[in-house]
Amino acid sequence: QVQLVESGGGLVQPGGSLRLSCKASGSFRSITAMGWYRQAPGKQRELVATISSGGTTNYLDSVKGRFTVSRDNTENTVLLQMNSLKPEDTAVYFCRADITPWTSRITYPYWGQGTQVTVSS
Repeated sequence: QVQLVESGGGLVQPGGSLRLSCKASGSFRSITAMGWYRQAPGKQRELVATISSGGTTNYLDSVKGRFTVSRDNTENTVLLQMNSLKPEDTAVYFCRADITPWTSRITYPYWGQGTQVTVSS
């Protein structure tokens, strides 16, 4: 059974930093893209940052230059370093990994349970 377990959310003042971590556990054939999405109250879930298995990254425009996504393929882990945080970054952050299980050749999106990030003074 594949699981994504996140950690690292919390309350931080504007201008502060947080680092989110997400580890995929279980048995599977491979992981392709990994990344982070967020959902603020009353808004749709949006892509924050993704990283391919080869290291190609993609960012939401409003976080470029402040957030950095990285991954450790040997640990099946994706990280999100968030600097210069703003109140508008407040949301529940979800990890996503595109995983091919051993029982299939099809890649499926798996999601973490979400971790709250609150930026407030």
